[in-house]
Amino acid sequence: MSNDIFALKFESYDLGHEVTIKGYFVTLLKTLWKEKEGFSGKRPFGNSDWEYDLYAGLIKNNLIPGKLDKDGYVDAIDKKAAHEFVLNEIIGKL
Repeated sequence: MSNDIFALKFESYDLGHEVTIKGYFVTLLKTLWKEKEGFSGKRPFGNSDWEYDLYAGLIKNNLIPGKLDKDGYVDAIDKKAAHEFVLNEIIGKL
């Protein structure tokens, strides 16, 4: 996996715009830094299941197995495999 993964774009409904994977994690880290002990791991961008925007982008680009519904939302996913991919292939490459 090359560093090109950080430039991959996907629609983040929680953020309200298209974002790169790098931009997504920078925004997440900025939110953590600003909110400190008030940071919500369950709702860092205001909604739960926030990681599914990223998962949808990864599924759409055939980086993880899964299925999207007609609106582009995650319909089926192997959560363990998706979690491991993010840890190893994205966060692990920072």
